[in-house]
Amino acid sequence: MRILGLDVGEKRIGIAKVDSSTRIAVPIGFVQVDGSEWQEITRIARLNNANLFVLGLPRSNEGNETAQSMYVRNFAKTLVGKIPGAKVRFQDESLTSVVAEERLKKRKKKYVKGDIDAEAAAIILQDFIEGFKEPEAKAPAETNILEKEVDKVKRKTKRVTAWVSSISAILIVVLIAVGGYFLIKEQRARERAEYYAQQEAEMEPEVFSFTIKPGETIFDIKANLIELGYDATEVEEAFTANYDYEFLNGRPEGASLEGYLFGETLEFYKTASVKDILEAFLSEMGAVISKNDLEAKYAEHGLSLFEGITLASVVQKEASSPEQPTVAQVFLSRMAYGIPLGSDVTVSYALDVLDPDRQTYSDNQSALKIDSCYNTRLYAGLPCGPISNPGLSALLAVANPSDTAYLYFLTGDDGMMYYSYTEAEHNQNAAAHCQNLCNVSL
Repeated sequence: MRILGLDVGEKRIGIAKVDSSTRIAVPIGFVQVDGSEWQEITRIARLNNANLFVLGLPRSNEGNETAQSMYVRNFAKTLVGKIPGAKVRFQDESLTSVVAEERLKKRKKKYVKGDIDAEAAAIILQDFIEGFKEPEAKAPAETNILEKEVDKVKRKTKRVTAWVSSISAILIVVLIAVGGYFLIKEQRARERAEYYAQQEAEMEPEVFSFTIKPGETIFDIKANLIELGYDATEVEEAFTANYDYEFLNGRPEGASLEGYLFGETLEFYKTASVKDILEAFLSEMGAVISKNDLEAKYAEHGLSLFEGITLASVVQKEASSPEQPTVAQVFLSRMAYGIPLGSDVTVSYALDVLDPDRQTYSDNQSALKIDSCYNTRLYAGLPCGPISNPGLSALLAVANPSDTAYLYFLTGDDGMMYYSYTEAEHNQNAAAHCQNLCNVSL
């Protein structure tokens, strides 16, 4: 299990991570508190697959909480509202910044204030993980505390002589008083612990999961959101809103979000809006594009990022993961030779856009002639935009197509893929292996 440690300040937040199997906390950096900190912390949490956060809780020299402690607790409440499923634990951070700076000085390397925060976060997290492996000590029952103190007094009084009995009596009174003091102190500590435990429990929000399956279209996603209980108007407004992601800038004017909502399952806070949900999937898409350097890899094949995603959306609908690199190669080769892609799944998408109920185009013969920029049987080149939201395997297949030279493929009735170099071979494969599937209605 991955755990993140945060040294929360009003200007910067130091971040560290630890794996419960290795139990060695390491600093991973810091973020500025400038409004973008939540997006960055969310990104780091998803990158590390972590939903448990340990926050350093400041205390005074006397061990009491301070105004800064309240700031951290308010930060924690905001954290669980921003990150679905987040769980928060607090760890005493007394003098961690001082120790962190001393560590950095000993390394004799240049450092900035943010490095101190990150090192402090690592110390906080290390203290937590070390304490976590030790079983929690059980608090003595309230009714037994006073009795134990009295027993101690009795044992001591047996060892004193009679001539100091008056002194012993005084000692008994004092010890009982001391026992009472510690009983009250223990009770107050227990009450504080229960209060903070309740507060932490209340900060664990109700969440729900939402899935975008690779190959689903925005029509599917809208329907799923409405079925989940979101208002249709809110759904439409969210899908037509503007989103500030650099990778969206290369789309043609008026293009939808089709193709850019990365296919996977994410968790959301129960108060999340449709825009919040779309933002999360867009953010995941941005991370995949960046991590796999897709824009540069698509450029090697003469494709822009938008064109690469468009082709990946077709590949996603045409083939299962193991076959996708070869299908991508077929399409890239056909484009290089100026041969229409001839993909039926693009025709099906054209029908979804223009005739979703199939009232006008009721048979395949008429459907294949639909006048749409998505009809790759009628027009050469890529369709005018993505036809689905591709998953990682399809995106990577276009970036790294197989080293083959086929020009045709089909999926047989047995679910197997059949490839060929010539149209004659392709027709033979269709006759031999695709009597039923090749005639399925679009």
